[in-house]
Amino acid sequence: MSIKYINPFIEATIYVFSKLFYIQPKVLTPYLLTKGEAHEWDISGIIGIAGEAKGMVVISFREFFTTILTSRLLNREVKSITDEVVDAVGEIINIIAGNAKKGLEEYKLLISLPSIVQGKNHQIRWPSGNAPIICVPFETSHGVFNLSITLECIITGL
Repeated sequence: MSIKYINPFIEATIYVFSKLFYIQPKVLTPYLLTKGEAHEWDISGIIGIAGEAKGMVVISFREFFTTILTSRLLNREVKSITDEVVDAVGEIINIIAGNAKKGLEEYKLLISLPSIVQGKNHQIRWPSGNAPIICVPFETSHGVFNLSITLECIITGL
């Protein structure tokens, strides 16, 4: 999988955080994620991708960061993971995937509705297959978060 297929997701993430939350995320060094790898995230938003490529996009946060994001969206303080936080995380990954899809217009891609996995050290069920999982960590003044992408092309080119 070429970095040119990851860049639309990185660009969409930076755009969403800067425009929606007035936070400037800094991209750290991407790496290959191993299925089942241990982590310290509290909540993840997931979007499935289908069409000429299949896979998924996942954004993962610590609880503290999600409360800051949700507080900014609602214009009031949120102190823990609530239904509002779950909805906010789902909307964030939905907007990122939708914007990234525009950068991959040459492929006919469909994105699913978002789903959420939460709980300390929760597990993500990655698609079977050999497509690599690229993890892109981001750093902000409020902490770090990860965006992970896996895409397997059904037609040639990805």
